[in-house]
Amino acid sequence: MFEFEFLIGSLRKHIHWVNQNRSLFFEKPPPFLTIIQYDRERQTIIILFHSKILSSLHVSVCLIRYPRGIIALMSNPTWRLLLTPPATGAWNMAVDEAILESTGSQKAPPTLRLYAWQPPCLSLGYAQSANEVDFAALNRLGWQIVRRPTGGRAILHTDELTYSVITPPDDPIMAGGVLESYRRLAQALLRALHILGLQAAADARYPTTDTTPNGPVCFEVPSNYEITVAGKKLLGSAQARRSQGILQHGSFPLHGDLTRITQALVFPDEEARQRAAQRLLAHAATAADYLTPPPTWQQAAQAFQSAFAETLGLNLVPGELSPAEHQRAQTLQAEKYAADSWTMRL
Repeated sequence: MFEFEFLIGSLRKHIHWVNQNRSLFFEKPPPFLTIIQYDRERQTIIILFHSKILSSLHVSVCLIRYPRGIIALMSNPTWRLLLTPPATGAWNMAVDEAILESTGSQKAPPTLRLYAWQPPCLSLGYAQSANEVDFAALNRLGWQIVRRPTGGRAILHTDELTYSVITPPDDPIMAGGVLESYRRLAQALLRALHILGLQAAADARYPTTDTTPNGPVCFEVPSNYEITVAGKKLLGSAQARRSQGILQHGSFPLHGDLTRITQALVFPDEEARQRAAQRLLAHAATAADYLTPPPTWQQAAQAFQSAFAETLGLNLVPGELSPAEHQRAQTLQAEKYAADSWTMRL
């Protein structure tokens, strides 16, 4: 306990002031802090320490009340780990939303889900127009289509590992705004790719130019805190914040031809399609572009599990969908994600 009290004492001297927007300000942020959140109403401070710093103390979250000192300590947060088999696009999105509802209502713990898609599926961003899709080509190729609950542009899901992080709205790991939580999760995603042997980076601001494309393909341009290797986007993510919780999911292409997606999108002519394919190859990559052989889905999944546990100080417990979640996912699949009323709404 002495070591921990000493650590709290070290923290106090760093605190400069607390404003009315539930934010802490530091003269110099202490290096061992990962998350700080202030609750004015309860007069508490929630702190998540970097797991490596406190590995010997087995403590990752503490709750402090001033001026009374420490009032509660918590061990590493427990999250559910779901490894789900390859499934259709409508089912995958329905499961993510069912978990979001269940987690937000405290019927399920925060969840890290790792999954895949079968058959290949073109997913549209929440606000993307379906007019950008060549449905005749999509049918000819045997691909499916689904609209995501998150933003962004089109992704062809095949030969990849997809992750989703789903938490209640007040989970400390997802505290703050979209960019803040993106940055935090990016550290775990980076660690996963480093475990696999990829020299990945996550830039706070990805440089753009006047010629940066604004086309229908998600992987053409990295966004802030998205994962790149040698300047090429390797892992794309999107986040949705709802009153009942937060969902972030992302796509990690393991191998395959990234330009395949252009075959199912509308372009003015074939020359424009070829230009889009060339831009995509210039701005995006798969794991196979840097690793021979590329990691299998199982190897990638193991790296993600290890990285999230290590970087975010999580206790990941393997689990499965509850009967209620499974039933809700079936309803969402039929009434929303497999329905034209959702897919074609824009």
